[in-house]
Amino acid sequence: MGAPSERTEQARRIDQRLARRGGALELLRPLAAVYAGLARLRASGYARGWLPQGRVEVPVVSVGNLSAGGTGKTPCVAFLAQELERRGLRVGILSRGYGAPKNSAARENDEARWYARTLPAVEREQDPDRLAGAQRLVERGVEVILLDDGFQHRRLARDLDLVLVDATRPWGLPADPGRGFVQACFPRGFLREPPSALARADALIVTRSDQVSEAERAALVAELAELAPGKPLFLGAHRPSALVAPDGRALALEDLRGRAVELVSALGNPEAFERTVRGLGAEVVLHRRFPDHHLYTAADLAGLGRDGRWLVTSEKDATKLAGLAAAHVLAARFELLAGAPVLEALLDSLPRARARRERAALHEGLHG
Repeated sequence: MGAPSERTEQARRIDQRLARRGGALELLRPLAAVYAGLARLRASGYARGWLPQGRVEVPVVSVGNLSAGGTGKTPCVAFLAQELERRGLRVGILSRGYGAPKNSAARENDEARWYARTLPAVEREQDPDRLAGAQRLVERGVEVILLDDGFQHRRLARDLDLVLVDATRPWGLPADPGRGFVQACFPRGFLREPPSALARADALIVTRSDQVSEAERAALVAELAELAPGKPLFLGAHRPSALVAPDGRALALEDLRGRAVELVSALGNPEAFERTVRGLGAEVVLHRRFPDHHLYTAADLAGLGRDGRWLVTSEKDATKLAGLAAAHVLAARFELLAGAPVLEALLDSLPRARARRERAALHEGLHG
């Protein structure tokens, strides 16, 4: 089977099609309005106590977004896990496990494998039933849970709700050149809730804030301040941190400068990955894009890495390319650019887990 054409690759990404305005796509607007209305009704059910929530004996920090992926959430969760570990806490990461291969004994998706390699001391659990998964983490002795992609999954009560907004595509879809962003719920857009839902967040984190102009960043910050008045707002970036050769050797990021490369990715925001590679001085000859969490086959990679060109991929994609392609892996880490003292205060103010409170009380009793 030959390599898929660039047109075929673009057709596989529905976000590219939905980003356009006009035509038959606009017939989806009424369905999007119904979806938004149902989302508001569900949110009201939780706010009024009509829908039940369960709470576990440790604090829960939800890290989520309004759109269907692509906000750079995984590196941000890792950043928060390291911040909580720095406070001496045993951390657990709880996620749904979307895209996990059904024929895998571990049933772990690409994000779980990335967490395992990046945060080996952190407990992990994947379960569509977040309450059951959280309880298992508590039984394993964790003292704080990071709920990955939890903004809409409200059955598990949380103590801190952080919502990520990607500066490069704040409402889930890439910009339609010259016409701005489409802002709509499914199926017309990529929003899982209308933007007004941001008002229930405890704080907002604008990711990839360094990849837009100062004017665009200021306009987005002003818009978010109207949607979530009085809520803390932080600016973050995803910085390239390492480059690893196919044989495992660590290379310098400068080795990409002036080099013609090909990219392969299955990410929520592939344009951001490509901008990062170009920002390091590489010439991107081809970028083969697949839907987020896509499980690669040999046919997907046919024709890549020829003529001496490097094939470059992301850390998350690298977990699925083993045995299929010899790729250079570009790693990135989340970095907070503005608002660090406020975020630290929010983390410091989390309630202590019951077991930790009991140990503290026992310690005080012994030395009282």
